[in-house]
Amino acid sequence: MIHPAHRPPRAGRFPAAALLAAVLLAACSGGVSDTTAAPSLSGQVTVFAAASLTDAFEELAATFEAAHPGVDVQLNLAASSSLREQILAGAPADVFASASTADMTQLVEAEAVHGKPSVFARNRITIAVPAGNPAGITGLEDFADPALLIGLCAEEVPCGRYGRQALDAAGISPSLDSNEPDVRALLTKLEAGELDAGIVYVTDVAASGGAVEGIAIPDAYAVEATYPVAVLTGAPNPEVAAAFVSFVLSAEGREVLAGFGFLAP
Repeated sequence: MIHPAHRPPRAGRFPAAALLAAVLLAACSGGVSDTTAAPSLSGQVTVFAAASLTDAFEELAATFEAAHPGVDVQLNLAASSSLREQILAGAPADVFASASTADMTQLVEAEAVHGKPSVFARNRITIAVPAGNPAGITGLEDFADPALLIGLCAEEVPCGRYGRQALDAAGISPSLDSNEPDVRALLTKLEAGELDAGIVYVTDVAASGGAVEGIAIPDAYAVEATYPVAVLTGAPNPEVAAAFVSFVLSAEGREVLAGFGFLAP
């Protein structure tokens, strides 16, 4: 569970808005790793991030903390749709990194986002099967076979929406046995052999370490996910939030994301 973030003491003569602008300006001129160009950073920053970002954001958080020893990055990882609702309900959060523009747009419309969200990565969906493909899955057409155990993310979750878009484009009505709350829950069932096939992100197959295999979806039906990130209007620690977002968008941040299979924006 993520504990509520506490606002750190303010630098005496700089109001929060000025500090936030200073961090963003420093990021544009050279990146947040240049600590001489940005205010000293400290305190807790709470980052709400899509479940598909789990491994990449754990590394980003650790790298950011190493560069700023006074900062504690707390990650809340779940489906983007779930995180969106938590934010709208008033959950204390500084940053939102979504696996879909639709969920971010709802926050923008609710005036819950500071400034304009920035796209920091892209991803693609793929069919995933347990190692060795014991059910002999060959493509999307197998998702209509009632004899197979088929799983998708829930319809309201980005990976669930994307998977259904691909199946609809291929003219396939899936015979579903499982609707999972987020992509990592679906991946776990595939890794355990509890399902014969599912649709996850390419990055999730890579994260499985060989426990699942990917079967490419033809380009005609493939769906690409776009990942936006933003500082939230009610951020308890807006200065550190802005610096973390700038780090995600930096060359170093994108290198980390690429290492986990994410595509450049």
